[in-house]
Amino acid sequence: MQSFEAILPFIFIALLLLGCISFTMFIRRLLINSSYKNERLYNIEKKLDELLDRMENDKVSK
Repeated sequence: MQSFEAILPFIFIALLLLGCISFTMFIRRLLINSSYKNERLYNIEKKLDELLDRMENDKVSK
């Protein structure tokens, strides 16, 4: 029983460290996905602006 009590703090520290690493990796993934989504939205907006400009030019030329 005494050996279990000696190992218990190490188990607690290991679990705490694992939780911190998991949380850090979760936040990192959120940030990476967020930047990817922002880039995709920017590209979509740019394409839509080009389409609107073409449509306006077609209306003016007719």
